[in-house]
Amino acid sequence: MIYRFTIISDEVDDFVREIQIDPDATFYDFHKAILKCAGYTDDQMTSFFICDEDWEKEKEVTLEEMDDNPEIDSWVMDETPISELVEDEKQKLLYVFDYLTERCFFIELSEIITGKNIDKAVCTKKSGEAPQQTIDFEEFDAKGNASFDLGEDFYGDQDFDMDEFDKDGFSGFDEGMGNPYDEQY
Repeated sequence: MIYRFTIISDEVDDFVREIQIDPDATFYDFHKAILKCAGYTDDQMTSFFICDEDWEKEKEVTLEEMDDNPEIDSWVMDETPISELVEDEKQKLLYVFDYLTERCFFIELSEIITGKNIDKAVCTKKSGEAPQQTIDFEEFDAKGNASFDLGEDFYGDQDFDMDEFDKDGFSGFDEGMGNPYDEQY
């Protein structure tokens, strides 16, 4: 069986890549194939997100282990076969290739080819130039994608009055510490 994924970018209109890969290959294999067909280096933190039909993120597959809590499901690229999280045609994924600015590729499983096998991932369609792999913050901000004004409004007003807070809202946190409003000086 072969999975054929179509990859597009919201930054470059004519950018399209198609990758065929064995569903038993890992997300790390898929990651390497995307980097190769886009001409990117392998020095950035990246993640895949399994999405619903409206591109809402549901599950994250990380390049490195990010969470050591055994009660929370986590997936790491080199340990997770693609078929574990992707089973149906039209499944949508995001591939975040620039973590600082959250730039990504939109990916869809466009076809499941049965009766054939493939040894390693192959880029079967390549059109358009890939967007720049990383972008500096000034350029990103100039495009109107983000506002990095970290002034007083970002952190909030530093001149607050303790009397404006709900006194009862602090009760019961730690009876040994008491209520912060009941401080004795």
